[in-house]
Amino acid sequence: MHSEVVASRITDSRTGTGSSPTIDAVSLAIIEQLQQDGRRPYAAIGKAVGLSEAAVRQRVQKLLDQGVMQIVAVTDPLTVGFRRQAMVGINVEGDLDPVAEALTAMAECEYVVMTAGSFDLMVEIVCEDDDHLLDVINKRIRTLPGVRSTESFVYLKLKKQTYMWGTR
Repeated sequence: MHSEVVASRITDSRTGTGSSPTIDAVSLAIIEQLQQDGRRPYAAIGKAVGLSEAAVRQRVQKLLDQGVMQIVAVTDPLTVGFRRQAMVGINVEGDLDPVAEALTAMAECEYVVMTAGSFDLMVEIVCEDDDHLLDVINKRIRTLPGVRSTESFVYLKLKKQTYMWGTR
């Protein structure tokens, strides 16, 4: 079973650290079911993975409590009034953590990641329009202590956005 291979890989990669939860094949199968349909009934998930509805409910709650997954509604930004998206590469002088923390506190920053390569941080920004984007970059990001430079990659058209990678 695919989930068993992934579960062994996750377990092997996390042994010794003590800080990450161990995820077994059944939990991975539950996650896959929820990624296909986040509103799938626990009884249907239980039937697919071989557990009772109550057992699925407990496992889902544990996965949520451990921060392994979230169940959220994903929207198309254009349909809810956000006409401008951009990825911003940021170079930082000194410690990355304070800048990353400041970015995570900004509502417009949907994705913040520390990277290796041309940029220290990559940030996805979702804004109402170009003026809003300019304000976020020019007045809020570039003025953060430690920010040395930014490079913006404005999205012209979103071709694919999915969260269906399963548990490969």
